Amino acid sequence: MKRLIFCVAALALSCLALPACAAGDGIPVYGYSVVHAYPHDTGAYTEGLFYLDGYLYESTGQVGQSSVRKVDLHSGKVLQQTSTPWPDYGEGIVAWKDKLIQLTWRSHQGFIYDLATLKPQARFPYPGEGWALTTDGKQLYMSDGTPTIRILDPDTLKQVGKINVTADGKPLEYINELEWVKGQIFANVWLTHRIARIDPTSGKVVGWIDLGGLVPKPETLADPVNDVLNGIAYDARHDRLYVTGKCWPKLYQIRLTGPKRKH
Repeated sequence: MKRLIFCVAALALSCLALPACAAGDGIPVYGYSVVHAYPHDTGAYTEGLFYLDGYLYESTGQVGQSSVRKVDLHSGKVLQQTSTPWPDYGEGIVAWKDKLIQLTWRSHQGFIYDLATLKPQARFPYPGEGWALTTDGKQLYMSDGTPTIRILDPDTLKQVGKINVTADGKPLEYINELEWVKGQIFANVWLTHRIARIDPTSGKVVGWIDLGGLVPKPETLADPVNDVLNGIAYDARHDRLYVTGKCWPKLYQIRLTGPKRKH
């Protein structure tokens, strides 16, 4: 999610990346196979991602570099782009009807854009931090870095419910980028190489997806501590799942395999 001082982040990453820290005895761990790799802008500090009508929509972070953009999947070319108002730090995005909705990190406000043009239309307030958004087509789901996923009315953007997320009975911290996939919420967990598969009814993590093999070699990243896995997009019509990371050179279409093992 955010950039951290190296020593603190490295310690967190060394712990959170380990299976014993990330998953318990009862949660199956899924693998993956790569179907296709596409170019991804290494200048895009990915905070939000979704797929719609043949295109990717991406939100990037960092103060002064935040934006919302429409991207050609095959070439990685940015087709449309609008900068997030300075000094806000762009976070998760979702499409609702003819609008694109974007969160910001600590500004306690989000932005509404016209989906077709990405022109800004309005702002809306919310308490706490904003990390990610997704939708099941009826309501919105919002992460804020805590174990609680907020449920929002998509028209008023007011909170109408919540999901308390647990893994083996323990609250799951640092829930980040979200995507609705076949009745589950897929969630990046900040500073790990895994995606949590969350049952939205119970809030329980019912599976982990281990994507450690996709992470670029540290020497190829400008900031390997912070340029972590983040970004999930799902093409429901064709059942295609895409993942990437902050400033990664590739975006991957993957197919899940397993579960291979349990921890």
